[in-house]
Amino acid sequence: MTTSANVTQLLVAWSGGDAAALEALTPVIQHELHRLAARQMAGERPGHLLQPTALVNEAYLRLVNWRDVQWQNRAHFFGTAAQVMRRVLVDVARSRGRAKRGRGQVHVSLTEAERQPAAMDRADLLALDEALKALEEVDARKSRVVELRYFGGLNLEETALVMGVSVATVRRDWSLARAWLFRELSPK
Repeated sequence: MTTSANVTQLLVAWSGGDAAALEALTPVIQHELHRLAARQMAGERPGHLLQPTALVNEAYLRLVNWRDVQWQNRAHFFGTAAQVMRRVLVDVARSRGRAKRGRGQVHVSLTEAERQPAAMDRADLLALDEALKALEEVDARKSRVVELRYFGGLNLEETALVMGVSVATVRRDWSLARAWLFRELSPK
């Protein structure tokens, strides 16, 4: 079994140009990326254009081709993977031409979506993306906490590690960001 410390060592070695480290790391990160992708794709209809494996492949290709990235640890890598997956999902949702802010769609709170990712429709994903951009203008750290927790599936401790802040700060930011997003995403 590969531990978090082993993944960190492999990421650091890969950052240093060790191709063998990438080869050893690939099955581990693909498995974890697939778990995250499956969580994100749980609500899609059968036969949807983008399946979890396609999302993993797209995210993996984008991440593997990055140059001059100094991966700090497992949480840093998967936090970045969360950003990449968010961009891929939002790009796909936009390309499908869905109505902005989910006109006619059932609105789902972030807390509800966290418990049941399948409940979030792609139009709601676009609304969440827009709300996260607005939150980023107000408070970038809180926006990043939501991105890491919701899109990246990181727990409080992993999020704190990626961001270089305390768990208490992440817990507070998560709570305040969810309240802010609930207000922003509520039907007006």
